[in-house]
Amino acid sequence: MSEDVSIPISQRASVNGASFSSDFFKGLNPEQADAVRSTEGPVLVLAGAGTGKTRVLTTRIAHILAQGLAKPWEILCVTFTNKAAREMRERTTRLVGPSAEGLSNLGTFHSIAAQMLRRHAELVGLKSSFNIIDDDDQTRLLKQIMEARRIDTKRFPPKLMAHFLDQWKNKGLTPDKVAKMTADEGAQFAFNKGPELYAEYQERLRVLNACDFGDLLLHTLKILTEHPDILEHYHRRFKYVLVDEYQDTNIAQYLWLRILTNANRNLCCVGDDDQSIYGWRGAEVDNILKFERDYPGARVIRLERNYRSTQHILSAASGLIRANSARLGKTLFTDQEGGEKVRVQGLWDGAAEAQGVAEDIERLKKQGRAYSDMAVLVRASFQMRAFEERFLMLQIPYVVVGGPRFFERAEIRDAIAYLRLIQSEDDDLAFERIVNVPKRGIGDATVQKLLMQARLAGQSVMAAVRDLVQTDELPARAKTPLVGFLRDYDRWVAALKSTAHDALLDMVLTDSGYYDMQRADKTSGGTRIDNLKEMMNAMQDFENLEAYLEHVSLVMDLERDNGENSVRISTLHAAKGLEFPVVFLPGWEEGVFPSQRSMDENGLKGLEEERRLAYVGLTRAREIARVSFVANRQVFGRWTSQIPSRFIDEMPIEHVEATSQTGYTQAGWQSQESRWDRAGYQPNHTKSETKTEGRFSDRLSGVDMSRLEKKPQPHRQPAAKPQPSKGLSVGTRVFHSKFGYGHVVETEGNKLVVNFDISGEKKVIDSFVEKA
Repeated sequence: MSEDVSIPISQRASVNGASFSSDFFKGLNPEQADAVRSTEGPVLVLAGAGTGKTRVLTTRIAHILAQGLAKPWEILCVTFTNKAAREMRERTTRLVGPSAEGLSNLGTFHSIAAQMLRRHAELVGLKSSFNIIDDDDQTRLLKQIMEARRIDTKRFPPKLMAHFLDQWKNKGLTPDKVAKMTADEGAQFAFNKGPELYAEYQERLRVLNACDFGDLLLHTLKILTEHPDILEHYHRRFKYVLVDEYQDTNIAQYLWLRILTNANRNLCCVGDDDQSIYGWRGAEVDNILKFERDYPGARVIRLERNYRSTQHILSAASGLIRANSARLGKTLFTDQEGGEKVRVQGLWDGAAEAQGVAEDIERLKKQGRAYSDMAVLVRASFQMRAFEERFLMLQIPYVVVGGPRFFERAEIRDAIAYLRLIQSEDDDLAFERIVNVPKRGIGDATVQKLLMQARLAGQSVMAAVRDLVQTDELPARAKTPLVGFLRDYDRWVAALKSTAHDALLDMVLTDSGYYDMQRADKTSGGTRIDNLKEMMNAMQDFENLEAYLEHVSLVMDLERDNGENSVRISTLHAAKGLEFPVVFLPGWEEGVFPSQRSMDENGLKGLEEERRLAYVGLTRAREIARVSFVANRQVFGRWTSQIPSRFIDEMPIEHVEATSQTGYTQAGWQSQESRWDRAGYQPNHTKSETKTEGRFSDRLSGVDMSRLEKKPQPHRQPAAKPQPSKGLSVGTRVFHSKFGYGHVVETEGNKLVVNFDISGEKKVIDSFVEKA
């Protein structure tokens, strides 16, 4: 039963003798205050983006303490990240003072579960001093177990088995339950040995007095389920349970919360079903959707007043997410008036898109915006390359949020090392990086011996390898993989003379087993392969391998401002929880966003999660949101015609402005199957100038998006490779960030020969020069 909201709130309160102000409700809107006061029974706070959910949680804790309903240690509050837990503790401390130090059960799911497990470790065969192993240790232990069983670890990678283990533990499944799931992909691993390997792995962990992160919840669930006295103890102890980001809980976390709250039911979950975007790592949006069914009589309080974005942005996002069927429903609104409509811009290709975003950033900078006010949010990390290179060329400072820059990613560095070694056999640093990547059985001791021989003989390491494999200096177990490596290497070097350099890299990654290594990684391998394919796309803009490697060196050596005043580049997943005055959302095309892979693997469920991701992207913007798509994109080495994302169509027309700044002739646009002129759409016209009626995306593309609703179309017809649009002709004065000033002396497609004042004649790509 909800607390009577008519009870007067005293202006002073005391916890453990410490006095603090309890005027917590000042500044709360009615819905927030209702969520704070409704302390008794199950409550679901549906908190839309930017509606103040953290304030509700911390104020609710302070209110419970002020009313004397519980002691600090009788409140359980769980979050997903240590950062969120720290922020919540800091905010609560500002409200209640030193008393917040008693909130010993405020932390992440895993940290709270670890505390509980250490108290009762002996009940699952562990000592309280157990160690928690990381991903590398988990993979290493699995490899030992599989090798002992004589399972081929190349055919059945331990890392893949580790992925299945994580999936099972996220679902709260023990080995005996997995054994009954004969159709499960993981159960079929290594000729149906998945359950046996799981059971042996768990036993090995017990002997080692260790557990992995999944065990923290799994073991605790086992203890609470099999020992009613311990469960009753926690029921008495945790009088109030609060959960942040409930939409991101997996099944194990859901079961853990259910069993801890099945007595007094004082559970308050704060979350947003429209921001559930982590299904790929086990999150179950159904947990929040079925809350009222799980807790009959539960109150659902909707926080819809947004304090972040303008109404145009909120209405566009709300209209978009309304197309999802799996949602509880809410509509965001704000008291802020004015603001720009969401701008949707059609461009020719990815290079034009990156150029357009960079020009917008520079324009906004001149208008007084700081670089740090702006963010570029992409669906996949491979999209970052075009923006990073454009920003580097224009010296726009940027940082990549939540990960390395494109050329600093491990898989890109590996690929570049292979190419450097093929280009020059004397590149010892490149050799060291890739000689055992992927694993070839060439250990560190062998590599050190090769390095020593090279130094003593005054030769390159590759020359030392060629010498040593002809002697008895190396044991057979080291010599055999080195001979194989040399055989592959010589074939690649020979292929360089007759094979395009991007195709050569594809050959190297296939022959070396690098692709197979990434495919075995079900968590991030697909993303890494996409990044490598994007690298190959970029290589096609360079005449030869030498020119490309020179370009990479320039990109990686340029000084960059890593300070606070930098544009943020981020994936949409990594941007959740962040906000910016200006947000650019590129790549809104079918197959890119929504992701074809997500739709192929998960069907309608995958599409709806993609739509929630689009909603998250839009609601990161406070004042300006700009969406872009291209007519042509280079996908895995070939040019394809792109269809604008269905998400563009789903934004209400009255909150969106459409523009096109392609720099191409009207005829150029019409040549794309006359899509633009048939729709009554003219380049550089705003949507308000478009007179035809009908769906927004139909006006942009002449394509009825409804035909894609049931089954996304994977195939698109290739388009002609676009020609340069800069209008650079012979005699034009240009500037290059590396070579300086010069005059164009020859043009060929998008390639230029420029006679630079200092460097002389160089062949460059037109996108890397500007008119002087």
